[in-house]
Amino acid sequence: MSESGRIHAIDSLRGLAVLGILIVNIWSFAWVSSAYRNPSSAPGGGLGGTDFWIWAAVNVFADTKFISIFSLLFGAGIAMMSERMDRRGIPGGRLHYRRQFWLLVIGLLHAYGIWHGDILVPYALCGFILYGFRDWAPRRLLWAGGCAVGIVVLVMGFADWSIPYWPAGERAEVAAQWAPSAAETGAEIEAMRGGWAQQMQIRAYYAFLVETVAFAGYLLWRAGGLMLVGMALYRLGVLSATWPASFYRRLALWGLGSGLPLAAAGVWYNVESGFAWEQSKLGGTLFNYVGSVGVFLGYVGLVMLLARTGRLARVRLRLAAVGRMAFTNYLAQSVLCSLVFYGHGLGLFERVGGAGCVGIVVAIWALQLAWSPWWLARFRFGPLEWLWRTLSYGRRQPMRIA
Repeated sequence: MSESGRIHAIDSLRGLAVLGILIVNIWSFAWVSSAYRNPSSAPGGGLGGTDFWIWAAVNVFADTKFISIFSLLFGAGIAMMSERMDRRGIPGGRLHYRRQFWLLVIGLLHAYGIWHGDILVPYALCGFILYGFRDWAPRRLLWAGGCAVGIVVLVMGFADWSIPYWPAGERAEVAAQWAPSAAETGAEIEAMRGGWAQQMQIRAYYAFLVETVAFAGYLLWRAGGLMLVGMALYRLGVLSATWPASFYRRLALWGLGSGLPLAAAGVWYNVESGFAWEQSKLGGTLFNYVGSVGVFLGYVGLVMLLARTGRLARVRLRLAAVGRMAFTNYLAQSVLCSLVFYGHGLGLFERVGGAGCVGIVVAIWALQLAWSPWWLARFRFGPLEWLWRTLSYGRRQPMRIA
């Protein structure tokens, strides 16, 4: 397969990832912060009927899966850029750290200005830490990345086992976070339906948690570990559709066949426990955490198999265009969702059910699948890709296609 074909395969996978994370992220825009992990805490006593089944399907097929592919490809991108710099005989370290610095700046603006669920800040922090590992042998990267991902399993398993021994005050605090009072959810709804300044009290609190507690205890290990795996898989050619079709077919079958039942078991476990935090917060989540590894690898296998066999070429072309503009499309999703759900826009926070959220997601997918190839037929980069590149290189980059 040619170099352009290999890059096209990676772009298609990135496009699938950036579209797929929206079906998970939209619940954070549309509902109170506790409702996605604990549907019973939603205003009105929880989710029922169609909303519940949509929530369950998203948990099984999407939650943690597409963001894992995104993490994998971020690591692959670090390896890819380092490889290009080496071919040119240019030290890539300074450029890499400038890229991570500007990614951090843009991520902070996104997290505190638009949406608290930002992933750019954690990715930039991981990028600062992991660059020194890029030249490790692929096998060493796979072991290190796998161990980092596995650390979270051990921590979550130990925490789940130790719950009966926690101090009463700590247990009460976690229970209050898992199922906030009506007054607390009401205050969140009022803030998110209010102006930008009112939203900030909610947004800043959760953004800070993501960048500190969640980063140190979860994202550094899960996302950072997958970035190391991504570096290895890129260097081995797995993410470039260069392995035999039979390999990708087995990857898809084994990954989905093992991962989906585990993810579904997590949903069943939570429902059977009545979403009691002692079982659901850690135990049910652990099923999905482990199962998501198989599912996202299955998705990687499917996309690479399509690229290897040349099937669905038109769909893959559009996905590749979305992937080439992943930075722009990711932030555009946040802007559009904030305008739909928050008070500075239509103010539909906690006014749209599951089916309505799916409809909004499909509309944004259609928009991005249409506008990404249109834009790239005229310009070299997406708008934010161009800005990031210009800031990183310290000089204005050519934009229009001659």
